[in-house]
Amino acid sequence: MTKSTLNFCILFFISLASTAQESQNTNETAKTVYEEARYHYYLKTILLFNEYLDTDSGSYNTTQIRFLHPIGNKAWNLRVDLPLISTNTSSINKTGLGDVGAGISYIPYLDHKNGGVALRGRVISNSAVDPALGSGKWVFAPAVFFGKYLITNKLLWISSFENQSSFAGSSNRSRVSITSFENYFMYLFGKNWVAADAAFRYNDVNKGFPNNAFVEFGRKITPNDLAYIHPSVAFGNHKTYNFGIEVGMLILF
Repeated sequence: MTKSTLNFCILFFISLASTAQESQNTNETAKTVYEEARYHYYLKTILLFNEYLDTDSGSYNTTQIRFLHPIGNKAWNLRVDLPLISTNTSSINKTGLGDVGAGISYIPYLDHKNGGVALRGRVISNSAVDPALGSGKWVFAPAVFFGKYLITNKLLWISSFENQSSFAGSSNRSRVSITSFENYFMYLFGKNWVAADAAFRYNDVNKGFPNNAFVEFGRKITPNDLAYIHPSVAFGNHKTYNFGIEVGMLILF
């Protein structure tokens, strides 16, 4: 994607990249290090994706719609996540609304040469229609991000640090306390991108390391629509799944 099309968050994350929107303001948009398809802050964005996860006891599928909306001078961003969860195990077969989440992100510093810093706060509600489809807790998740082009307009690196801690919810469910460190690398060429990501996590409740990694392949389909696919694998003790695959589309407007 050329400079004129670099208008993706944040897996990672702020999970988690280039405007596919053609822009006449080339010099201005070229300065925004976070303007990559999955870390997109500067346009209203709808992200639709489906993620399938294989676990030791069955499967776990999430179909999710995510809204991203810039606020004010566009250094601020509002995010809302609406997940539809489906489980398929030997003992549980459920489908319904999962834990709805909302967050606000802020970019205090951004420079095309030196990189940028972003801050995010998310609240994940205890809203699942069935205990099997959510954590049973209200969770607060603050995060900090650093992004920088390692090769100008070609290779983007975004690193993030996040903590998820429960502060309310069912007394019958385990508390949530997870710290994660994640690094995402994206290489852009033409209308396409390839990416790799590794997330290292520590779960203070079970003293486990539910880590995972994925590779991603994406393409600009139209000036305002991008599609991607990424297979993933989990590793570490107390991992939450074995392998998975996610397919998604971003609509920018």
